[in-house]
Amino acid sequence: MMKNNIIPFVICTHNDDCDDLERLKIYQTLPDDSAAKEGYIRVIDESGEDYLYPENYFILFKFPKIIEQEILAVYDIKPHQQSHSQPAMPMVN
Repeated sequence: MMKNNIIPFVICTHNDDCDDLERLKIYQTLPDDSAAKEGYIRVIDESGEDYLYPENYFILFKFPKIIEQEILAVYDIKPHQQSHSQPAMPMVN
């Protein structure tokens, strides 16, 4: 998901039973190819940790680099290394 040092962002459109997501808020994502194959996306949520959420909860945005830097500054987000937190919701096999 993350290529050429682009930090992808998503906008939350659904937060069904998820207290750590706010609708219409921008969230930073982390690459997770295995989760993507299962229809999930790794998001740094309101808890400050990264968790897996269903892709259909979000709209993906690829902003120009200057806009990404502004988003990072406004939200006081530090670029994260991929951690391996547990899924917010169980992955379906």
